[in-house]
Amino acid sequence: MRGFSKAIIAGNVTRDPEMRATPSGAQACNFTIAVNRTFRGGDGEQQEQTSFIDCVAWGRSGETIAQYVKKGSGLIVSGRIEQRSWEDKTSGQKRSRVEIVVDDFSFVGGGDGAGAGGSRGSYGGGSSSSRSSAKPAASEEVVPDDMPDDDAINLDDIPF
Repeated sequence: MRGFSKAIIAGNVTRDPEMRATPSGAQACNFTIAVNRTFRGGDGEQQEQTSFIDCVAWGRSGETIAQYVKKGSGLIVSGRIEQRSWEDKTSGQKRSRVEIVVDDFSFVGGGDGAGAGGSRGSYGGGSSSSRSSAKPAASEEVVPDDMPDDDAINLDDIPF
């Protein structure tokens, strides 16, 4: 049987995302999302559990996350679960980490000004979409590079 791995999580980013480059020049963005779960324990009392999930977004997805997401921002990510293993250079011990390799994501906003400025949007990392390097004003038209000029998007027309 061939295996399958897919995860979808929603939560808040625990620290500002960090961009890094591999020796080959590939760009990656690392961040952690805190996922809260509320449940009733065996004693009937309501309890809360928080899981901290490491994530990595490669290429343009990572650049977009690093640009617009800050500590505390709400984010939904989906991707595959992957385990990496390596040997710690200082201690010689084998180490491993399980993380989500982000395929696509959505900004989830609140009005607190964190992250995506309280706006909502989404970006599929596997698509050929591109974003401008500066965040546009609310009334400014946005024209992605792969879209003809006559199909410009006016942000005032979006209902949220």
